[in-house]
Amino acid sequence: MTPPAQSGNAASELASLLQGAGISRLDDTGWIRVTGEDRVRWLNGMVTNSIQQMNPGEGTYNFLLSVQGRIQGDANIFAQPESLLIETSATQLLPMMALLDRYIIMDDVELTDISAEPSGLLIAGPHAARLLEKIGLTITAEPGTLEIRATLWHDSEVRIIHAHSPLVPRFELWADHVIADDLFAALQREGASTCTPESLEWLRILEGTPAFAIDIRDRELPQETAQTRALHFAKGCYLGQEIVERIRSRGNVHRTFSGFRLEGELPPAGAIFEADGKPIGELTTVATIPLPNAQPTSTHFALGYVRCEALERGTPLLYSGGTASPVSLPFLSVAASELHAASESSERV
Repeated sequence: MTPPAQSGNAASELASLLQGAGISRLDDTGWIRVTGEDRVRWLNGMVTNSIQQMNPGEGTYNFLLSVQGRIQGDANIFAQPESLLIETSATQLLPMMALLDRYIIMDDVELTDISAEPSGLLIAGPHAARLLEKIGLTITAEPGTLEIRATLWHDSEVRIIHAHSPLVPRFELWADHVIADDLFAALQREGASTCTPESLEWLRILEGTPAFAIDIRDRELPQETAQTRALHFAKGCYLGQEIVERIRSRGNVHRTFSGFRLEGELPPAGAIFEADGKPIGELTTVATIPLPNAQPTSTHFALGYVRCEALERGTPLLYSGGTASPVSLPFLSVAASELHAASESSERV
């Protein structure tokens, strides 16, 4: 039986994510298991990061490209003793499997959709690791690492993923459905707040993490997204590598992913902004986010792309109804002070 969600609103949920701990179901995640003797060599030739250098439990973030170097999907990939695990969004699962399957020619490789097997939970926030320890799950990963490890909780296996976390620590817990329900209830009892998709989306925006099919489309090139964590430049050949290497050798791209603070009306996603009367960028994600203990209480934020020369000139960026000011990602200027205060409070407790 699924535990009932706690009452509350998205603003208080965001405060928990930034200053305490919030939990949510991971119902929109897809998993692919890759097996076969050729799995490492083959998958290393399909994605942008290094697969062959990973030890069991280690993970990397990757793009899957077209031969023209355009991004077709993104995924975390984890090494296991007898397989590789691909974690991606549920909406990407079938298209990604179809694209990967197209390139299995004479290779001993098999792809299996295992999305129905585990049930997942997300816990994020400055207090996330402490709450996990209180229920008997110890976190050993170093900050900034991506890894998966198996442990026992009440004599049942739980897989813990130390996830990408540019703003607050975040962890994923994967177990069978009954154990996942028990974990959810245990974390609630320790004070974790149940979070809705809206507050988690606000956290993603504050982190500055682009989402595939929203901020990363099939026309984007890898370096345009500013996600250097997805790229490895010494791993050898892979699908689309020629274009990635050509961009690297030239030293730059014409446009780059950025965060923006908006003044004026909140525009729709896809809004174009201009500088000196010329279109120089677009906003891919926009939101009004209620920051805890901040003045003003709500601020317009956006993610999107901007021409590099416009950033260098520092000219005003105008859209219909307001102005967009580029901000370094994550949005440290508006969130870091809150996180620092929360961290100091946690240490005193």
